Amino acid sequence: MVQQQVENVWQHMVGVICLNQVDRRQTKPVLTELFAKYPTAHSLLRGCTIPMLAEMLKPLGMQNVRASRIYKMSIQIENWNGQDATMLHGIGKYGSDSYKIFYKNEIPADVQDKELKRYVEAL
Repeated sequence: MVQQQVENVWQHMVGVICLNQVDRRQTKPVLTELFAKYPTAHSLLRGCTIPMLAEMLKPLGMQNVRASRIYKMSIQIENWNGQDATMLHGIGKYGSDSYKIFYKNEIPADVQDKELKRYVEAL
């Protein structure tokens, strides 16, 4: 889980998008570099373009899709009410479940992701 290196909800959601069909070991160095340059949605939107972001995400594959999702989600998160994470572009059930677990201290009844299940069972 990317949780240990994130500093804010935006970083968590970026991690969720990047972890889609990619191993966390592949994702961690990319996120470390990305968050060092752009630690917040605001900094990303002010200093990065979608093509620049895609270049940073290249090691993960699907970089154009990921970059577009992250950029759109970054625009939305600045005005997001913090309730339903699936309202954010590119965030599905896994992202919503992880947000509930790590930020709202809620345990969804139907967690399906094996890593999230393992975390919940260890609580």
